[in-house]
Amino acid sequence: MLRRLLKELDHQETGGLFTYSIVVAENDRMQSAEPVVSEFASVSSVPVRYCVQPKQNIALTRNMALRNASGDYIAFIDDDEFPAGDWLLTLFKTCAEYRTDGALGPVKPYFYEKPPKWLVKGGFHERTTYRTGLVIDWTKGRTNNVLFRRTMLTSEAEAFRAEFLTGEDQDFFRRMIERGHSFVWCNEAVVYEVIPQSRWKRSFLLRKALFQGAIEPLLHPNVGLSTFAKSIIAIPSYSAALPFAFFVGHHIFMTLLVKVFYHIGKLLGALGISPIKGAYVTTGDC
Repeated sequence: MLRRLLKELDHQETGGLFTYSIVVAENDRMQSAEPVVSEFASVSSVPVRYCVQPKQNIALTRNMALRNASGDYIAFIDDDEFPAGDWLLTLFKTCAEYRTDGALGPVKPYFYEKPPKWLVKGGFHERTTYRTGLVIDWTKGRTNNVLFRRTMLTSEAEAFRAEFLTGEDQDFFRRMIERGHSFVWCNEAVVYEVIPQSRWKRSFLLRKALFQGAIEPLLHPNVGLSTFAKSIIAIPSYSAALPFAFFVGHHIFMTLLVKVFYHIGKLLGALGISPIKGAYVTTGDC
């Protein structure tokens, strides 16, 4: 997947408006991606820098990428994704047109093989999109398809906080927006996320929901007890509906089960309990 990403990044359209370079920040201490990067760098016309952040922590890895990046703008894309040919140019033009600090685009699922029908019908890998030009709030912020001005980071020692094993991107956008920076949506700047069979598994979806629920107290440290009371009500309510959903359709059943696990994670997070030990790592990031 990294090889495909680098290939697509090698010939991004610029319209003569900018130049760009590539930083590959790896969070595998064994440096498993280095041969791929070296091979690409030897034939690419785009400058490439490779760096390693040995601790498996996505926030630290993003910070490592920032320290090795140069230029007036920073773009983030994950190594399990690949962009459209006009991806960077479209984001750049959007920032200029709307005079904003950054622009985000949609991430669409891409399957090399035909996935199970329930996975597609349930939309488990679909992400919400918005109209171009919409000023987003921090809850819509993510770093798997974004371009932003480097000047935002001048007063920031570590842009991403290491205590977040996931959700570090929303935390980043929350802090940036609180400081007065703005971001808009660009629905034409498309990135595709490769969904391997390992992410078709029910266990992956449930583990992801559990972890997402657990980080809610970190993202919303000042929420009241009513928010967690809703989870206490939601868990038995969704659980009671599971037997009926099983006969309606497996995608409905899994949708409810994912919600159950999300609210369980939310309650555990409120109690300071980590539901999954170790770093939550599914891919590296570039």
